[in-house]
Amino acid sequence: MKQRISEKHGSDHFNDQCGVVGVFGHKEAANLTYLGLYALQHRGQESSGIVSNHGGQFYQQKGMGLVADIFTKDRLKHLPGDAAIGHNRYSTTGASELNNAQPVSVNFAFGNLALAHNGNLLNSEVVRSELEAYGAIFQSGIDSEVIIHLIAHSRGSTMLDRIVDALQQVQGAFSLVVLTEDGMFVARDSYGIRPLSMARLKHGWIAASETCAFDLIGAEFVRDVEPGELVWIRRDGVQSYHPFPKTNQARCVFEYVYFSRPDSIADGHSVYSIRKRLGRQLAKESAVEADVVIAVPDSGVPAALGYAEACGLPFENGLIRNHYVGRTFIEPEQAIRHFGVKVKLNAIHDILDGKRVVIVDDSLVRGTTSRKIVKMVRQAGAKEIHMRISSPPTLSPCFYGIDTPTKQELIASTHTEKEVRRYITADSLAYLSLDGMLSAAPGEKSGYCAACFSEQYPIVLTGPDQQQLPLFEPFESRSKHAVSPAVSSGARSATKAPTRKRTE
Repeated sequence: MKQRISEKHGSDHFNDQCGVVGVFGHKEAANLTYLGLYALQHRGQESSGIVSNHGGQFYQQKGMGLVADIFTKDRLKHLPGDAAIGHNRYSTTGASELNNAQPVSVNFAFGNLALAHNGNLLNSEVVRSELEAYGAIFQSGIDSEVIIHLIAHSRGSTMLDRIVDALQQVQGAFSLVVLTEDGMFVARDSYGIRPLSMARLKHGWIAASETCAFDLIGAEFVRDVEPGELVWIRRDGVQSYHPFPKTNQARCVFEYVYFSRPDSIADGHSVYSIRKRLGRQLAKESAVEADVVIAVPDSGVPAALGYAEACGLPFENGLIRNHYVGRTFIEPEQAIRHFGVKVKLNAIHDILDGKRVVIVDDSLVRGTTSRKIVKMVRQAGAKEIHMRISSPPTLSPCFYGIDTPTKQELIASTHTEKEVRRYITADSLAYLSLDGMLSAAPGEKSGYCAACFSEQYPIVLTGPDQQQLPLFEPFESRSKHAVSPAVSSGARSATKAPTRKRTE
């Protein structure tokens, strides 16, 4: 093998990202934000926070851990007002600590301001360094705070101008909600990498990373926030702007594969239906003689159903997941082989004994968990085990808001498919092809970011002369390239007011 496959603890999935919620114009804004965050818990489990606005006064509650554990009735009572934004975090920039929990909230010359951000800014380190040179004092290690400081340093004459000015200076992916004393802004980067949608409440509006948040509170879905759109929600109406340069769309295809909840609608399409379609396409490409199809729960279930239907094979719940396992658990003093997987999953002997089994999972990242699952299924009596993955081999990390292993930790980037199959001890292994995945996804193939599979990144870090800078270089190496000063751009004359597109 090219190098020894690590046995270090690690999931066979990318870690989740972040979820944002914003509510405006409803007397129970904080409670609705809490419920929205509850629905988006899968997008981040490290920390959660809510900032509310009551008559221009901002109130804040944050904590480490899960939404239900942080926001007690008493804490929600301390979040008055008819506007609020919230955030669930899984760190991609900045350590996992309370100081880095969002939303970020400040008070400056234009009053109170709070921001919640899903995504990742490629030039945040360079911009942060320049802002600090101008006297900015950062309170956290997250890239989202860079946007706050850019807004504060801007010479725009209105809050709208300042937000536009700030977002024009960052490179990368962002879907965000911004709370001001008299309104709420909702924005999505020009590529539309991370999802963001809007819905109507009986009184007011809600924006969220996924539509499943709307279903929980009975909000009526209106539409997705368009790539490159900035929406300004105020008491006298909703205005839409498109102030950012137009680009080709590059929506994250992994939202369909794994990240989004299957009951969400992403860019107008059912996530559940797309995952079944991925499974059917996988069956077309890599069907195998077998007796039963099982899924790695829960995310692999829709694809496994599609695979089973296309092959005419029965689908069974051969692996049962323990839904009550917390983020940490105490391992017994006496080592139990594969304990970490066994506490979360258990195989059903009666379903698997003597069978030729197809195991369907949505992705294979490090291979360590897949290896343990294959051995568990074999110990339950399976005669043959065929691993099928409803996405292509994962070759590269994500730089747009997903916490991913390094390229060296991605097993498919350093080992052949045959080597991976031997490592996980399966009788056969097959991935969905890149073309097959993009064909199963709705719309044009060119409208997606599939960089983790293709190594073709839609957004690159550029210098002042539009020179492309390498994403893989550490900050110390990048800085020598003299990326264009963001703060000097912010200190120029006030940004020209964006053209208003429509009023809703």
